[in-house]
Amino acid sequence: MNSVIKVENIVTKFGSKIIHNGINLEVKEKEIYAILGESGAGKSVLLKEIIMLLKPTSGNIYIFGKNIKNLSDKELLELKKKWGVLFQFGALFTSLSVENNISIMLREYTNLSKKLISYIVDAKLDMVGLDRSVKQLYPYELSGGMVKRVALARTLSLDPKLLFLDEPTSGLDPVGARAFDELIVNLRDTLDLTIVMITHDLDTIHNIVDELSILADKKVVASGTLKEVLKSNHPFVEKFFKNEYLIKKGVQYV
Repeated sequence: MNSVIKVENIVTKFGSKIIHNGINLEVKEKEIYAILGESGAGKSVLLKEIIMLLKPTSGNIYIFGKNIKNLSDKELLELKKKWGVLFQFGALFTSLSVENNISIMLREYTNLSKKLISYIVDAKLDMVGLDRSVKQLYPYELSGGMVKRVALARTLSLDPKLLFLDEPTSGLDPVGARAFDELIVNLRDTLDLTIVMITHDLDTIHNIVDELSILADKKVVASGTLKEVLKSNHPFVEKFFKNEYLIKKGVQYV
């Protein structure tokens, strides 16, 4: 499979504080890839560096084969249009209706007619399993699960090939979380998406993640498939997976 994201030797410092000290990982095309780790390991910082909200101190990040630090502003804008970001709590605009939240990127970055934009909004609502009748509602009128789905519809508005999800099942009840997992897989398979997520949801990791990387001690301490990661004897992996996950799931490891 082709590489969609490649992170090479990323070092991140905030003043004298070192957050990352040589992070390396690779996400392949059409994977569902998870990043997890101990508190303060720099998961969110790494995600922000990949989506260009922060600049690492040193190292290289390649997206669709392009080194992002070598691109012009115009090239960076075109690259950003190829991905969507779902933030942990949805980050919907509270003053805008569902329809206007979903269509905002279309109105900003395209010259499509109002009629066609409305049609696209309907299609995106269908994709995420929401009835079109919610278009005129406002975020405060939605359940937590509906907020996540509206936010996901917005990330899909420009037909990206890459999705970034920050704790996508956080705040959802178990039934809602599993339904959201199923939606993620269906979208990946239907739209040929590559998906990168930060998550600590054990069921999500077990059920839908293809590969993952564990951040601890300022670096990646384990990576690969779940079976490969479970072979690590790093203390965080022991605590998070072998003591908690295996007890819950009864998964065997060697």
